Amino acid sequence: MSKAIKLVSQSKCFGGLQCVYEHESSILKCNMKFGCYLPPQHDKKKNLPVVYFLSGLTCTEQNFIMKSGFQRFAAKHGIVVINPDTSPRGFDFPGEHDSYDFGSGAGFYVNATEEPWKNNYRMYSYITGELPSVLTSNFNVNVNKSAISGHSMGGHGALICALKNPGKYKCVSTFAPIANPSECPWGIKAFTGYLGENK
Repeated sequence: MSKAIKLVSQSKCFGGLQCVYEHESSILKCNMKFGCYLPPQHDKKKNLPVVYFLSGLTCTEQNFIMKSGFQRFAAKHGIVVINPDTSPRGFDFPGEHDSYDFGSGAGFYVNATEEPWKNNYRMYSYITGELPSVLTSNFNVNVNKSAISGHSMGGHGALICALKNPGKYKCVSTFAPIANPSECPWGIKAFTGYLGENK
C-alpha cells in the first residue's frame, strides 16, 4: 500500500492550513483526493485528534471545505479534519455517470460485491483502513483519538463505519442520515447495484 501523498492545494485558514491532498489508493485502484485541515497546533503538539467528515450524494472533497465553516472550531480545539471524496473516480463503467444517486459521487461507503463495481467501489475499507494508515504516515495525528460524522449518504457511511467497529471512534454524529437505506429509494437502488438482490 502506497502511503505517499501529493499536495493539490493549500490555503491559510484561521491560523492553520486547509489543504487538499491526492494519493494512489491500493484499495480503490485509483487516485483519490481528500481535504485535510491542519490546525495551528499541528506543528507544536503530538498526536492530534482526527474528525472524519463523510459527504453526501454528488459531493466531492470540496463541499465540506467550502460550505461548512468548520475550520474556525477545528483551529480553536486543535483538531485535524479529514474529508474524503465520496466515491472512486476515473473508471467510466457503464452507467457510472448516468444518475446522481449511483456510481460517481455516490459510493455509499460500502464494499461492493457486484460486477463491475466490486474491485473498485470499496469505500468502507478505504475509510476505515487505508485512509487512517495514510494519515498516520504523513501527519501528526492519533487515529485512536478519532471521531466520524457525515451528512445524508455520508451519515449512513459514518453510522456503518462506527457500528461495525466498536471502539474505533470516540464519537459518531450524523446530519439527516440515510439511516434505513434498505427501505428508501436511494438505498434500495445503491444496495441492489453494489451488493446484489439478496437482502
